[in-house]
Amino acid sequence: MNDNDIAHILKQTHTIALVGASDNPDRPSYRVMDYLLKQGYHVIPVSPKVAGKTLLGQQGYATLEEVTEKIDMVDVFRNSEAAWRVAKDAIAVGAKTLWLQLGVINEPAAVLAREAGLNVVMDRCPAIEIPRLGLAK
Repeated sequence: MNDNDIAHILKQTHTIALVGASDNPDRPSYRVMDYLLKQGYHVIPVSPKVAGKTLLGQQGYATLEEVTEKIDMVDVFRNSEAAWRVAKDAIAVGAKTLWLQLGVINEPAAVLAREAGLNVVMDRCPAIEIPRLGLAK
């Protein structure tokens, strides 16, 4: 995926489901969620740990299936093995993009998502890509 493709995805994305969200401010998922909110994205935390609670002012859900809003991007803060299940869930909820965070590499999950018509970004972080591509607000 080239820089133009990534920039296009980030510009077209409005709602992000952040799978593996943590309420611990020391965790990368917490810091990335905070950054994305400050960039104007609507971010929905998804993790059994945040289900039924609010995280950074956003309602948390246990699973993607519980989210009632349209999801543009599923940002995955889970291990590489879990990415397959998340890819299947992202397809099921009609997401446009599957974004696997730094260190999350699962080629079969990427192929599955691409074959279902999703954009796939793997082993990257939107909080790094946004300023790198000059998209920061």
